[in-house]
Amino acid sequence: MNDLIVRVAARGEGVTADGRHAAFAAPGDTLTADNTVIPGLHHQRPPCRHFPQCGGCQLQHLDDESYAAFLTDRITGALAAQGLSAPIRPPALSPPRTRRRAALQAEAKGGAVTLGFSEGASHTIVDLRECWILTPSLFAIIAPLRKLLARVLKGRARLHLTELDHGVDLLIEGKITDGLAAIEAITAFCQANGIARLAIDDGIGPETRWEPEGAAIALGGVAVPFPPGSFLQATREGEDALVAAVKEAIGGATLSADLFAGLGTFALSLPGKVYAAEAGRDAILALQAGASRAGRAVFAEHRDLFRRPLTAAECDRFHAIILDPPRAGAKEQIGQLAASKVPVIAYVSCNPSSFARDADILCKVGYALDWVQPVGQFRWSTHVELAARFSR
Repeated sequence: MNDLIVRVAARGEGVTADGRHAAFAAPGDTLTADNTVIPGLHHQRPPCRHFPQCGGCQLQHLDDESYAAFLTDRITGALAAQGLSAPIRPPALSPPRTRRRAALQAEAKGGAVTLGFSEGASHTIVDLRECWILTPSLFAIIAPLRKLLARVLKGRARLHLTELDHGVDLLIEGKITDGLAAIEAITAFCQANGIARLAIDDGIGPETRWEPEGAAIALGGVAVPFPPGSFLQATREGEDALVAAVKEAIGGATLSADLFAGLGTFALSLPGKVYAAEAGRDAILALQAGASRAGRAVFAEHRDLFRRPLTAAECDRFHAIILDPPRAGAKEQIGQLAASKVPVIAYVSCNPSSFARDADILCKVGYALDWVQPVGQFRWSTHVELAARFSR
């Protein structure tokens, strides 16, 4: 019996109408009785030689139409599980080769280094020889970085690469050999490859080994110092889409709060006066420094919003509140917002399930979920991001 694949499940496998699952199947594919997948109109040839072994992508077999439908279905399904629905806009998809930050694995063994993403659900490293998601600038340093690590790396390391405005920020979490030869090799690598900063964390925190000028990133037109390994939206296109959605959501609000503010992606793009709260000390100090130098009306506070959320009374001071919590959502803060009178909430999320749970809390006390904007900046992955507007 042949069945048609009708959707893609949360983990990336294709699903038929009667619930049969098949790996690497796209909507419109046919699943035969012996579980063979016959490609349909939405099944594209994966462009990268490393797919599907490389854990950096799970959905390269989907064309743009079916990938966008996957993002939408994830959000629709999460909301439906809470008894909710909302207008969902067409997803904003980041193009290939636009990922400006990535965490890679490296292992030195027998005088050679393997460097790349890990295989899915495995510690095995796929040695990257091409990549369809990293920016050209990030991918360009993979080969020279492999040569450097062959000289200085001890064992295994995790590498955090971020493309900043004036070069690549590289944080190496692992053990590096000591001595003058290692120092000279690192310096030569940084000079030859336009590295903005190289830091090493061998277990006691990042130690900067190269930073000819202060590493920084422009957010809302403001140069913000960039602490090693900091969070940044994965693509510039994704950041632009999320910022545009947030600005649309809050409209002309001239007094707003940005909760889980990070380095200030939203706070520095908003009109009027902004209160920004963030639990990460390095991030909030960087935001404060950037805003101060640029003369922006941003009051930044180091505050753990899980342990000490803004109270309902504090929330009531603002015309609009923006929150961008981690994957677990913001249940404690949402409880206070539900008891507040804030007229507009812009919610940015990287987890449709925790978003839907929090949305249910807000909707039960009178907020309306006006719209949801999906954002696909983790191209060809099962990771879904969104921005949404709630109003009283």
